[in-house]
Amino acid sequence: MAITRTAASTDPATNTTTNTAGAPPTDRLVLGPGRWISNWQPEHPGFWNGPGRPAARRNLHWSVFCEFLGFAVWQLWSVTVVFLPAAGFDLSTSQQFWLVSLPPLVGAVLRVPYSFTVALFGGRNWTVISALLLLIPTAALALALSTPETPVWVLYVVAALAGFGGGNFASSMANITFFFPAREKGAALGLNAAGGNIGVAVAQFLVPLAVTLLAFGTFGPNLPMAGLIWIPFILLAAWGAHRYMHNLSHARNDLKGSLSTLREPHLWLIAVIYIGTFGSFMGFGSVFPTLISLMFPAFTSLDLWGAAISMAFLGPLVGSLARPLGGRLADRRGGARVTLSCFIAMSAVTAAVVLTLPWQNFWLYLGLFLALFTLTGIANGSSYRMIPLVFRLTVPTGDPVGHERKASAALGLIGAVGGFGGFLIPQVLRASHTANGSFDAAFWVLAALYLGLAVFTYLVYRRPGTALARANV
Repeated sequence: MAITRTAASTDPATNTTTNTAGAPPTDRLVLGPGRWISNWQPEHPGFWNGPGRPAARRNLHWSVFCEFLGFAVWQLWSVTVVFLPAAGFDLSTSQQFWLVSLPPLVGAVLRVPYSFTVALFGGRNWTVISALLLLIPTAALALALSTPETPVWVLYVVAALAGFGGGNFASSMANITFFFPAREKGAALGLNAAGGNIGVAVAQFLVPLAVTLLAFGTFGPNLPMAGLIWIPFILLAAWGAHRYMHNLSHARNDLKGSLSTLREPHLWLIAVIYIGTFGSFMGFGSVFPTLISLMFPAFTSLDLWGAAISMAFLGPLVGSLARPLGGRLADRRGGARVTLSCFIAMSAVTAAVVLTLPWQNFWLYLGLFLALFTLTGIANGSSYRMIPLVFRLTVPTGDPVGHERKASAALGLIGAVGGFGGFLIPQVLRASHTANGSFDAAFWVLAALYLGLAVFTYLVYRRPGTALARANV
């Protein structure tokens, strides 16, 4: 790949490099200090088929790896909490649900400032920083779980620190959207998100193995290993991002311009939809191991071969793998149409979970949840694909910020709002169990909410005769 390195004509205010020959070159990257590219043109066929595509893919690959670790750290407590009683921690069911609820809550809050970090610091720069921040929750978990004498409030604080991993998604998605042309954004964003989402499944698979296989003769699970095993990978991700990723000069903008996105009505309309899609994936991903341990204790033994926590990791796994499919279906069929269909199916599957609970059939229960996770994954990809197209159609041509910059900011902000679903679902389930001793009421509420979101999606984006419906967003 041809790269032109220049520093003589760099504007210190923007870190962009002026091409003295006139029009930006399309056969090479103009790379300034700090790996800032000043001539990124993904919509130009010559540039994209030349140096553009390989550079975009390299940035995507390292972004996926860093985001993957972010999701893994974000969901460490979802699986670690199941081992706490065996390690001597005296926790009530309500306290366990709080431990799995706090990371999604903090992660959702952090996604708001993380949405603007690419504009402020550059995508490559912030990817390095955000990766290194993951060392805090992993090291803190290892320290806090080294003794069962750790107070519950300390466990809450350490669990909240895992929210650092949730913020990574917002900055990663906002960054990657700049690298790809419009025709490939859906697939790229779907792959980036899926690579991150799969971190939930990998964490729920590896952590049980690590705390049991690496017990080193100790009595009970070796819980500090749940945090320690990630540290080498975090350091590798930070190094790779620093060495191989790029900053894009045209993606750097002022914070005031980015905040103008908050005045766009469709930011909030799609955010409501995303609470039901991504929020469901995160919410069920957080509580699925706990739900199985409470309802099917025979499948959650903590001996060596029971360490996979009754296959709970399969739910986030299929949901993650389904996300790129949702992006591709949205590219072909329209994001709103795919999302609407998923909500209807999610409502039906959730109702089926309630109706079949009295049978106490673990395999049926697992199958229904795998279907539910698959639908959330497809809907994640399809609803996220709607954002760039909706903003292109609804942001006026003369807008000083532009639809692309607003769509980039919206990717992070909508992800932030949707992340609150990861907190709400565990809390709805906790409240139902506290009040009635079962989860039936919570599942009926969720089934009704999915049906309501289907109606909402239809009225806003699929109602015949509207401009957005004609555009098949």
